[in-house]
Amino acid sequence: MITALDHVQLAAPEGSEALLRAFYADVLGMTEIPKPPVLAARGGCWFAAGGVQLHVGVERDFRPARKAHPGLRVRDIEAFAGRLSARGAEVTWDDDLPGHRRFYSTDPVGNRLEFLEPLTDA
Repeated sequence: MITALDHVQLAAPEGSEALLRAFYADVLGMTEIPKPPVLAARGGCWFAAGGVQLHVGVERDFRPARKAHPGLRVRDIEAFAGRLSARGAEVTWDDDLPGHRRFYSTDPVGNRLEFLEPLTDA
């Protein structure tokens, strides 16, 4: 009996934590949350915004997720896209999801991210 989505996990190469922090905290505006010490020893970073947690873990044979991705709901998507663009992130708009405004971007290690906003609160 599933009650909620606890977090989404993405992978990243060893030693990329500084890049991840700069992107997820500074560009996206998420807050880094502490990992438990036993998990922190493995590398990676955890972030949160609203009720969403995004965990980025280290993977030795890392390959970025180019199709699989988290879909992150945002408010004022035009301003959010402008924020990303102004900080050097590529924004690719996609109009294929009825009832939503959305775009794709990638994190600094190449993982695909979707950002979307419903056109109405229905």
